[in-house]
Amino acid sequence: MIVVAFVGLYNELAMTADDSRDVSEKTSVVSQDTFKGRIQAADSAPPVIVVLIGPPGYVGKQYPISSNDIVIGRSVETQVYIDDKSLSRSHAKFAIVGSEVSIIDLGSTNRTIVNGVPLPPLAPCTLSNNDQIKTGNIVFKFLEKGNIEALTNQTMYEKANRDALTGAHSKGSLLEKGPEAVRRSELLNEELSVIVLDIDHFKKINDTFGHAAGDMVLKELATIVSSRLIRSNDYFARYGGEEFVLILSGATAKMASEIAERVRVTIETHKFIFEGHTIPVTVSLGVVTKRTNDTDWSELFQSADTALYKSKDAGRNRVTIAQ
Repeated sequence: MIVVAFVGLYNELAMTADDSRDVSEKTSVVSQDTFKGRIQAADSAPPVIVVLIGPPGYVGKQYPISSNDIVIGRSVETQVYIDDKSLSRSHAKFAIVGSEVSIIDLGSTNRTIVNGVPLPPLAPCTLSNNDQIKTGNIVFKFLEKGNIEALTNQTMYEKANRDALTGAHSKGSLLEKGPEAVRRSELLNEELSVIVLDIDHFKKINDTFGHAAGDMVLKELATIVSSRLIRSNDYFARYGGEEFVLILSGATAKMASEIAERVRVTIETHKFIFEGHTIPVTVSLGVVTKRTNDTDWSELFQSADTALYKSKDAGRNRVTIAQ
């Protein structure tokens, strides 16, 4: 399914000079320091392309054009990777000469079109601010270097792909990342492991200490895992309720098992304190490592989730490795 997004520039300081009404009733004033900070951040921002039309999960996503030979394509090795069959594996690339950015079609099947004009293969087309680029069924907008809209859009995209309560990646973001991680593992022949974890007796925590305490436990657990227990390239998401998922690219079965056990022990020994009450918290975990014949994300996730429920059935607060 194709989704359309409208990416707009937010003018936070706009007001008319002849309006005699009290401006405090109709506008919020951004402090001068905050405004200057945003302008400075925009000045240093590289040119980007933003997905306007594309598969769910990609719309609104933006990619910096910070070096030569950044390629748009369907191969996971490309820098602008989008999983859509209308794209060639290597569809088009960008070139930077001085302050100018050009796009070059790489002989793609479905052409590269800029502002409605198809490009001949291997002929550079210099881009201007707000140009629309169509590659197959995917439509991008080009934003030149220093465009403050890029900062606004990136903030909106990150918020949309983060769980509002815990700050972990959202379920929607996970459903995009999972299949991508599997394909990358296959192409690069690298290990891939998945951990699914669930807070034990979470309903009892809510019933005993209140839902505010339950929210605190969720947020604090997410902070502990994301800041202390995983590597910078690991992916951590909230699947729903009290269930979380870790995608560990390059992690062997042994590494994944050790990480899962470290998570289990750290949560069990951490003091979760709410309004003076110490809340006992443990987690159950299921771990799976991708085998050669594992090519489907949903099946890989299901294996880890099944292992998780074996941990639950065996008494909770333990790690089970999927066989």
